[in-house]
Amino acid sequence: MLDEHLDTSDPRLTPARPDLADSRLRGRIEAAHYVAGEARRIVVPSAPLRRSPRFDAAVDTEAVMGDAVTLYEAEEGFAWVRLGHDGYVGYLAEAALGPVDPTPTHRVTALRTFLYPGPDLKLPATGYLTLGARMAVVGQAGHYWRLATGDHVFAGHCAALGQTESDFAGTAERLVGTPYLWGGRTSLGLDCSGLVQLCLAVAGIAAPRDADQQERGLGHALPPGLDGLRRGDLVFWRGHVGLMLDATRLIHANGFHMAVAVEPLSEAVARILENSYGPVTSIRRLTPSAAS
Repeated sequence: MLDEHLDTSDPRLTPARPDLADSRLRGRIEAAHYVAGEARRIVVPSAPLRRSPRFDAAVDTEAVMGDAVTLYEAEEGFAWVRLGHDGYVGYLAEAALGPVDPTPTHRVTALRTFLYPGPDLKLPATGYLTLGARMAVVGQAGHYWRLATGDHVFAGHCAALGQTESDFAGTAERLVGTPYLWGGRTSLGLDCSGLVQLCLAVAGIAAPRDADQQERGLGHALPPGLDGLRRGDLVFWRGHVGLMLDATRLIHANGFHMAVAVEPLSEAVARILENSYGPVTSIRRLTPSAAS
């Protein structure tokens, strides 16, 4: 599920505390105890990943239904985990975890879809799933998939894993108006890098979680300047990222609009500079092979 070699250069991705660490870090990081970790999977619509085991602790990101995690410790209702898709380490509610099997077969393609106890839209919904959430389908009843959990979901809101949407900027456009939420990674709330990570995931492109990580790890840098940009280019500032819709328009989740919004890149550049966040630090372009 995770890489065999753990990079310890980024504390956000390093499963190590003074009292406990991943056994693969033995000899590289000092800890009182080492554990291999156990494979688990997220079984709730979304689960905030926090910096400490308290419900009032800061949220760094969210895990969603179907995400694989490695569990290192469960204590007093909290689980210390590492997320499988981007390696982020933190604490989430132990109740959000279930067995790693069955393996998901489908993902949600609608912004959100409801879960029903049976294949009937008139039944009271029991929950929801967000764009990109994954689930194990075990059968079909009319227009609904029957899930391994016993829930039913409208089949038209889902697609088999492996079916991707190559226009990740188009996915971002579908999310216009989604409220800004620090650490958000769902269609109910997004931050800047969460928007980019989610849209790339829908396109089948794995991406790091935070803007600085994305700036280091995605695509290749374009020459300085704002000319010659095209749809899908990533624009980075210190601590911020957005997507180009064309040569001049930017889409980004931002605290100024408190939402996913579209605006001229020139206006965003001027405002962000004026607010002391600094100039654009780089523009990066993903290659066509990035989704392979």
